[in-house]
Amino acid sequence: MPAPVPEVLAAWMRPFRGYFTTAVWRHTLVLVAGALLAPGRRTVTAALRVMGLEQAPGFAVHHRVLSHARWSSRAVGHRLLLLLVAAFVPTGPVVVGIDDTIERRWGAKIKARGIYRDPVRSSRGHFVKASGLRWLCVMLLAPVPWADCVWALPFLTVLAPSERYATGRGQRHKKLTDWARQALLLTARWLPGRRLIVVADSSFAAIGLLRDLRQHLCMISRLRLDAGLYAPPPPRRPGMRGRPRVKGARLPSLADRLADPATRWRRTRVDQWYGRSERRLDIASGTALWHHPGMRVPIRWVLVRDPEGEKEPQAFLSTDLEADPSNILRWFVRRWRTETTFEEARRHLGVETQRQWSDLAILRTTPALLGLFSLVTLWATRLAAERSILPECVCWYPKHYATFSDALASVRSELWASAAFGPSPAAREMQKIPANLLDRLMLVACRPP
Repeated sequence: MPAPVPEVLAAWMRPFRGYFTTAVWRHTLVLVAGALLAPGRRTVTAALRVMGLEQAPGFAVHHRVLSHARWSSRAVGHRLLLLLVAAFVPTGPVVVGIDDTIERRWGAKIKARGIYRDPVRSSRGHFVKASGLRWLCVMLLAPVPWADCVWALPFLTVLAPSERYATGRGQRHKKLTDWARQALLLTARWLPGRRLIVVADSSFAAIGLLRDLRQHLCMISRLRLDAGLYAPPPPRRPGMRGRPRVKGARLPSLADRLADPATRWRRTRVDQWYGRSERRLDIASGTALWHHPGMRVPIRWVLVRDPEGEKEPQAFLSTDLEADPSNILRWFVRRWRTETTFEEARRHLGVETQRQWSDLAILRTTPALLGLFSLVTLWATRLAAERSILPECVCWYPKHYATFSDALASVRSELWASAAFGPSPAAREMQKIPANLLDRLMLVACRPP
């Protein structure tokens, strides 16, 4: 008989029980346990094999959990966000990062596939295209105590298909900024009463997006040095005719301020720089009206230069005019952890190795694997409260802090221990390790990670 799902996993997953029917929930636990324990590819068959169900005749019901079962991934993401906020950010502002990534997938049955610029392999002078699915992911950027740094924890992932896909279906194409607007407004609705700060790269530095979101949250992004900045419109005097002015006088560009010796700079220190280091920077800040014909938004701009001359000058913006410039930089540097999460999910959770062809299964599988990253972090935090999570390292690669691979190893150890050292069976003959469990352990040990 196949081994049941470990009781510890059922307890961890209990907050999500109400979003599934009884039958679907039973199969969902099997898939979650299999995705955690399986090495290599994260296909449904790999999950069933590591759970000892490779000979079960009703294997198709597990496939239908992703392709046909009625459950809402949006509701599950909402519950996941509340759990993450309660565990890592119980008070203070909630910092959220948003970024897109390409899942490299091929096949005629993957209808939403498109051709996009590969952000990892491309550079300023080298353009590389990638074929696959484009996902927009919203992550909680919160410090993880036992890792001693900020992690990016996904809780909402949506598919942003190409324009050709929308045209073929007779639908209006939604740009990446349109998807971002919907995802961030939904996140703000999920966290009423909390100050929400969103950090994003230059792809989301669009005036229309900032204008629509500034009433609900604080948006922080990069800013062009040649952006058109203006003073606020002057007050309208009695007796003036014509339409009210929408902008004031043109202000010096950030590039001009950078070259102007009269610009007042202030020295600040930003921690959690690349490699957990601390960086000294010179900053200058002010408020302006960022204007483009037909659109405008008030912003606080922050001009940054490196006193050591190693980094090129950069500019950032915030839709919160009262935000401290040093805090704007400290919040923005958290965004770099999103790329680490995408890489860790590919390396340890098998993103891009799943093989679903159904449209609904494609929409659910990748968000589920990215959400599993956050669940593993949450469960590892609970385990760290009972015993410390020690980083696994070798003599030629010293590692002083625990990483996601250590968190996943801790969760796997807990699951295997629950299966191997459970209550004593009712039979009189003692069997230390059942044959089925031994076969599963050998399967994991013999397959490459």
